[in-house]
Amino acid sequence: MKAALISRSSLFAVTGGDTTQVVKTAEELNKLGVKADIFLATDRIDYAAYDLLHFFNLTRPADHLIHIRRSKKPYVISTIYLDYTAFDRNGREYFLRALFSALGKYRSEYLKNLYRYTRAQDKMASLEYLKGHRRAMLRILSGAAMILPNSESEYRRIVSDTGYSGKYAVVPNGIDLSIFSQVPPAVARENAVLCVAQVYGMKNQHLLIHSCRKLNVPLKIIGKAPPNHTRYYEYCRKIAGDGVSFHDFMPQQDLIKHYAGAKVHALPSWFETTGLTSLEAGAMGCNLVVGKGGDTYDYLKDFVWYCDAHDQASIESSLETALAHENDFKLRDLILSEYTWNKAAEKTRAAYLQALNER
Repeated sequence: MKAALISRSSLFAVTGGDTTQVVKTAEELNKLGVKADIFLATDRIDYAAYDLLHFFNLTRPADHLIHIRRSKKPYVISTIYLDYTAFDRNGREYFLRALFSALGKYRSEYLKNLYRYTRAQDKMASLEYLKGHRRAMLRILSGAAMILPNSESEYRRIVSDTGYSGKYAVVPNGIDLSIFSQVPPAVARENAVLCVAQVYGMKNQHLLIHSCRKLNVPLKIIGKAPPNHTRYYEYCRKIAGDGVSFHDFMPQQDLIKHYAGAKVHALPSWFETTGLTSLEAGAMGCNLVVGKGGDTYDYLKDFVWYCDAHDQASIESSLETALAHENDFKLRDLILSEYTWNKAAEKTRAAYLQALNER
């Protein structure tokens, strides 16, 4: 079986959680005997060489339309269906809050995508997308053999927003067992907070900084700003103070010692479909503080401390409790048993077989 995995043109230039998902899915599928090749949306693809196409990210539909039309191949899509509505209407600067509130969800995403294309931060693979964002999403969903959300919660959100009634299979995200299977015993765990994430408003690092300063606890931030968010990054550095250190993006292998050395990993985001760094930090024994928005509960259950992204007092309270709680390995055990990339690949392979057998 051969599958072409297709994602945004900036997948490797602007790395994010979807980059990890695409790369690790391909790696593990190949170990299972599925020939899985990664393509950017603007690449030329020999469709005849593949049995099916696998798209990533429903909120970037321009990446997929042209391949659906040209290939005539069956396809599945890992939806990665983020909802930026709460952040757009409450967490942005005033002008953008007003603009996105007036536009609504789908026209807001349409405008963001067009902005990236006009700034050459991404490339529009399908001009058909210009007919509308929601229309493009519905076109993709209507022709999909299956959709592969990362959780039941994500699936329910897609059904609620689009009326989707086709087949689906939940494929949870995971960790790389070759990297995160062992907690390094030589690293001393400090009474400190770590945040590994892109630095921008959706991740809410500025309120995390204020909260850690209020609690007088050290904070380490690892990550860089995506395009269009450098002002936010500079603002975070400006308000940080001596107790906050900033570090650039690091490969996963280099993160191990940082996860193992922090008592708490905090990701008080407005929205996460998963929060891959939360899974990695949990596997390394960190206590976790995460935002309530999105699908985090499907993964992390009652093993973590949840906070409201808009409420600094809520973030402070969750941090304080997590810092006072002894680190244990209950969440680690859950992650190692349920959320690994090899398990995700097994579920993906099963979805491929179902999609092909039911043609």
